[in-house]
Amino acid sequence: MPGARPESLPRTSAADAPLLSVRDLSVQFAVDGRVADAVSGIDFSIAPGERFGLVGESGSGKSVSARAVMGLLRGRGLRVGGQAHLADAGDLLSMSGAALRRLRGRDVAMVFQDPMTYLNPTMRVGEQIAEVLRYKQGASRDAARKAAVELLERVRIPDAAARARSYPWQLSGGMRQRVLIAQALACRPRLLIADEPTTALDADVRDRILELLDELVRELGTAVWLISHDLHVVGSFCSRTAVMYAGRIVEAGPTERVMESPAHPYTRALLAASKALDDGRIEPVISGQIHPPTRHPTGCRFHPRCPEVDAKCAATNPDFVDVVEGHRAACWRLQG
Repeated sequence: MPGARPESLPRTSAADAPLLSVRDLSVQFAVDGRVADAVSGIDFSIAPGERFGLVGESGSGKSVSARAVMGLLRGRGLRVGGQAHLADAGDLLSMSGAALRRLRGRDVAMVFQDPMTYLNPTMRVGEQIAEVLRYKQGASRDAARKAAVELLERVRIPDAAARARSYPWQLSGGMRQRVLIAQALACRPRLLIADEPTTALDADVRDRILELLDELVRELGTAVWLISHDLHVVGSFCSRTAVMYAGRIVEAGPTERVMESPAHPYTRALLAASKALDDGRIEPVISGQIHPPTRHPTGCRFHPRCPEVDAKCAATNPDFVDVVEGHRAACWRLQG
């Protein structure tokens, strides 16, 4: 029905029961007496071992979605709705704080964008990794320290035994990100959420980090939910991608299909902007700016910036339609 919340996005194949199934996820919080609608009823699934990418501009709700699923959002006036079922564990959104703390690191782990924010500057990096093994797996102090050095070796930090005694501020940005990856994968989690893990790194270091992550998750069989604004990162790493704009998912499907045959005007604009940067052109490909979550436009939220807009776009939010099997987008131009 026109105007209804978009129906569920393409799910994983029937042969693969979802590891994570997110349904109708919404996040609202109070800002200066107004309600910020940061995430608006998004759906997606991630299969065991799958690489799922969530891409969009800053402010689109990608990181807020991940933090909501992980139970990391706090604050007065905050409301999180929907469901996030982790296989064999239940709905993460309805769990107590204690139950979530038991799952974090063991079943679901997260790599954040800024290592210096999430690594303790007063603790040696080896101790920070060892602490995870001690508290999540019950390892002895000596066994945990030995395992921490081995993990640093696995993420290709040279002279790992010596580096384990370093503090985060003594390491380069690339090394700090490797420490976070080692810490996140220490307990072999079933799902790794990587939130902009290469944003602050130069292109060469970024590519090495992605190669390392690819190698490790293949070895461990870990599923990855990769959050990024960088289409190159998502395109090179993920098998399936969803595009998010202003709190809503607007397109989703196999990554190659989304990148080569984008169906939504926003996806096409993102790809054009990325190409412009690759060509050395610094120019606004997408007109205007994303609206703040306290004042989303009516209808399709992209319509004030869309070059293909018509009257219906401003009036009503479109449903998802199949472009081809497994590839869907929510745009009035695609309606029959």
